[in-house]
Amino acid sequence: MDMIELVSKILSIMTVAAQIFLVGGLIYFLAVRRDRGNRFRGFLWRRGPFLAFLVALAATLGSLFYSQVAGYPPCDLCWYQRIAMYPLVVLLAMSLMKKDRSVLDYGLALLIIGALLSLYHNYLYYGRSALAACTISGSGVSCLAQYVTEFNYVTIPIMALSAFLLMIFLLSVARRPSI
Repeated sequence: MDMIELVSKILSIMTVAAQIFLVGGLIYFLAVRRDRGNRFRGFLWRRGPFLAFLVALAATLGSLFYSQVAGYPPCDLCWYQRIAMYPLVVLLAMSLMKKDRSVLDYGLALLIIGALLSLYHNYLYYGRSALAACTISGSGVSCLAQYVTEFNYVTIPIMALSAFLLMIFLLSVARRPSI
């Protein structure tokens, strides 16, 4: 197994873990009474920004690995998603260092934009829309270029969408005080 395959496998496992955590967290919050003393909610309130920082860092490093090391050129939609993702590493790191939660709203705004772009990218990728034959700008790499497929469904667009949705969940819980 070469380095590209190994990194793809690790990122795919992290993606599946993120999806499981996201689905489990949503089920938990929908099924459990909205008790302010809830331990899981308290944990996410305290650690959510740090966990979101780790997800943003992993997504940023993963996208840089794919483009700079593996040599996979990003499509236009990938570039736009990167514009939404990359600043989150700095924004969340500063939030953690200064213990300032007021910037979480700005992070959520970037995440929602990134998630919408990622949803559209996945629509093109899996729906094989007629629009997907060319890129957004009309030149460059196609948004349908398939470089990674693990577990028969984890692709780069799925990785991005999972990261955006998980961070939206984490920061949404972290915005509201638990105690």
